[in-house]
Amino acid sequence: MTTPHSPPPRPIQEARSNAPAPDPNSLIAILHAIGAGAAADGQPWPERHHLRSRQMALSDADCALTGQRIVQEILLAAERTRQNGESEQYVGDRVMEGLVMADLALTAYIHERMRPKD
Repeated sequence: MTTPHSPPPRPIQEARSNAPAPDPNSLIAILHAIGAGAAADGQPWPERHHLRSRQMALSDADCALTGQRIVQEILLAAERTRQNGESEQYVGDRVMEGLVMADLALTAYIHERMRPKD
């Protein structure tokens, strides 16, 4: 297997401060709590028994799945903020709709890339 071009993602390490702790129901705090998103390494699919074009399609789908996970984490954090946070922290219905539409588009792209070509 080839070496990835970039190092694996690591959680953000913030310096400790004497400031009061942020609201645990704010969008950013919830995103940090959900976890750092994984990133695809940009390499072809590692299984070598596939044709090169299939390896690239699977690699594209893997990358899109990473993006889909990030969109879903943001969507989940925004929904939790709507339910539990302050009203000024909520991103709004249009943003929520846009996140759902982005998730649907990524799902359609992943589906297309995963289907073998006839």
